[in-house]
Amino acid sequence: MSFFSFGQSAEIDIFLKDAETRKKAEHKTEDGKRDKYFLLYDGETVSGKVNVTLKNPGKRLEHQGIKMEFIGQIELYYDRGNHHEFVSLVKDLARPGELTQSQTFDFEFTHVEKPYESYTGQNVKLRYFLRATVSRRLNDISKEIDIVVHTLSTYPELNSSIKMEVGIEDCLHIEFEYNKSKYHLKDVIVGKIYFLLVRLKIRHMEIDIIKRETTGTGPNVYHENDTIAKYEIMDGAPVRGESIPIRLFLAGYEMTPTMRDINKKYSVRYYLNLVLIDEEERRYFKQQEITLWRKGDIVKKSMSHQAAIASQRFEGSSSAEKALAQAQAKEQEQ
Repeated sequence: MSFFSFGQSAEIDIFLKDAETRKKAEHKTEDGKRDKYFLLYDGETVSGKVNVTLKNPGKRLEHQGIKMEFIGQIELYYDRGNHHEFVSLVKDLARPGELTQSQTFDFEFTHVEKPYESYTGQNVKLRYFLRATVSRRLNDISKEIDIVVHTLSTYPELNSSIKMEVGIEDCLHIEFEYNKSKYHLKDVIVGKIYFLLVRLKIRHMEIDIIKRETTGTGPNVYHENDTIAKYEIMDGAPVRGESIPIRLFLAGYEMTPTMRDINKKYSVRYYLNLVLIDEEERRYFKQQEITLWRKGDIVKKSMSHQAAIASQRFEGSSSAEKALAQAQAKEQEQ
């Protein structure tokens, strides 16, 4: 055995219980790349196995305990190293002792609350991950795997249309209308623009989707605007009385649901920005906020779990089990 007991070490591997069948989702990493991660939802149980493989079979590995953690945290890039944890669950897998051979441990976090959606932005990152640790006196051995959480919503009951006007006195008067103000991420924005007065020589008109990320509080507030999409409405001069239809498909763009005051750390909002450019390159803007949400299009089993968790939170665990059984029975009937 070498000095400070560094002679024996181990490798850790983490496996989710349903890894073969679980859906994966693409998610942008901090360096701008897109990788696939296992996808989970609020209320789902997180379970699986941890393999601790000794690098030197036959030699014992002394440890101060083995544990598994499920963590949700927010990191603001201007405050690197200071992680804000909003979920922190720990399961002890083994008491202090020693391993004489490679070993597998089961873990389960039941009905885990995951209140926010995973997000990687320009100034902030919200991530969920599992971390297994073999604690040692001087050099812990640990392994992390990230997962992605999507937050689902139901269809908004009130979803009024948007009607706005753009005007320059005695020069321009335009009315535009969008069919609603709240859209799911695969929705279609349908609208129409009416030209009531046109005395400017308009050369170009487009609608942009603007994403605005706001991070921090007080003096440390940062705003980042990013143009997600540009949709050309017309190229050329309109005439009075003309109307132009709009159909903008959202599915082809990389967007998240609207996020408002997430853990009092950041917000992500989206705006429709109408842009007019005249022949003298003057630009005119009219902006309107819209709400984006993620449609609940996952398999029914996951929705059944969500129903069970909602019941558990308000009525107790026995009611949750009953709700889950009823949902699964209904699923089988269909």
